[in-house]
Amino acid sequence: MDIKSLLKEFIEDESGLTAVEYAIAGGLVVGGMIAAFNTLGDNATAKIDCLASAVNGASTDCTAP
Repeated sequence: MDIKSLLKEFIEDESGLTAVEYAIAGGLVVGGMIAAFNTLGDNATAKIDCLASAVNGASTDCTAP
């Protein structure tokens, strides 16, 4: 093979593009999961704190979001 055909083959090759697309999609999925788990963790912590206050005798409404 000569240099010209190798260069043409390299330019037309799109397999690297697919890898980049998968990397971006994976990053978006992971980012969404992190956001969801942070929100879930904050809500769970708030509920646990509310329940702990109720156990200690405080008059709290733990049903509010």
